[in-house]
Amino acid sequence: MDQKQIVSHLLAKADKYRQFTQWIGDHETVRRILALTDELKHRARAMAKPEEAKIRNRAREIWEENGRPAGRDQEFWFQAEREFREAEDLAKRSGEDV
Repeated sequence: MDQKQIVSHLLAKADKYRQFTQWIGDHETVRRILALTDELKHRARAMAKPEEAKIRNRAREIWEENGRPAGRDQEFWFQAEREFREAEDLAKRSGEDV
């Protein structure tokens, strides 16, 4: 699962939980669920930040998933960077909804 998929999954959970609040009559429960949705969105934004260590780890995962081929390190690095960029864009768009 790449970064964009992980971020997308967290944001989808947050949206689903927020929708559940429409059906709940207890204000304290609604408040707690909304706090949870904010925490999920915060985690998604944090996971999407493209830090060098995260990119390096993801590039290594991609390299291993592809059978550890020699000479394709830049390709995997750029793929990891792209995944983080896409995840960051997704998290930013979701942050506008908050």
